[in-house]
Amino acid sequence: MLSDLDISPFGLHYDIIRWSIVAKLCRCKVMFVSVGVGPIRHPLSRFFVKMALRMADYRSYRDTFSKSYVEGMGISTVGDAVYPDLAFSLPEGMLPHAHSRDRRATVIGIGLITNDKRRATLEKVEAIYDDYIKTLGAFVVWLIEHKYTVQFLIGDVTYDKRARQDLIAFLERSGLKYDNGQIIHGSASSVSELLSQLAGTDIVVASRFHNVLLALLLGKPVVAISFHDKVDSLMNAMGLTQFCQDIEHVDVDKLIHQLTTLEENSEGIKREVSRQSELYRRALEDQYEALFKVNQLTGRSLVD
Repeated sequence: MLSDLDISPFGLHYDIIRWSIVAKLCRCKVMFVSVGVGPIRHPLSRFFVKMALRMADYRSYRDTFSKSYVEGMGISTVGDAVYPDLAFSLPEGMLPHAHSRDRRATVIGIGLITNDKRRATLEKVEAIYDDYIKTLGAFVVWLIEHKYTVQFLIGDVTYDKRARQDLIAFLERSGLKYDNGQIIHGSASSVSELLSQLAGTDIVVASRFHNVLLALLLGKPVVAISFHDKVDSLMNAMGLTQFCQDIEHVDVDKLIHQLTTLEENSEGIKREVSRQSELYRRALEDQYEALFKVNQLTGRSLVD
């Protein structure tokens, strides 16, 4: 939320500073817990975010990139902690189990993203996007020809419909023939729906951060087509750096190699990803315990 990708200054950032001011006036504590930060380019957005962060009684970040970004904005981060993304503390009862299915084909989840908004010009953004769709299209063609099943994953219904439409159009132009059910379409309108779709996959190839994160949370082997440092940080922390590609330079042959390597080593990778996810869950429990213990000692609740 502390980024201005698709967020105007008088959108979420204005809401954040208003709520922070009201909270302090009401003598409530303001806490930014395991937040991601950056990029924030608009001067007014930077002003609002810096004001809110300076009012905080507690700050922690979901990765070292975010903490460093805040330091670069001129805010001291001495005493600020780095903890995992809060999604790793989703209740275990909310997490679906892997789907039982009769078909033998391996299901590859393809998570789509429409544009890379880091770039300076619209022309460059569109050129990167066109190459991304062509490369993913060639990858999907290879998957279908090698008898995999493909599940399209839409991590953001508002922004990513275009990517699915453009990818389908590419596949139609390529003359791809496939069996009924070999390509599974679908959009998720909630976290639980996305989790359910992810649970039905064996391996995930995705770009959106929470497609990658939630797949890892479910213990899925993942190839990340990264558009942001937060994706790189997550994959590195999970020990999966070799299964990451930059969205500007996606190579289909490398994608195929990464996929087959994951498939060959899937059991060991699943165990390691699940082990790391459990460590993250425990770390977040420690953070929650520390936060509430501080407030109990002061005799005030978080919404006192």
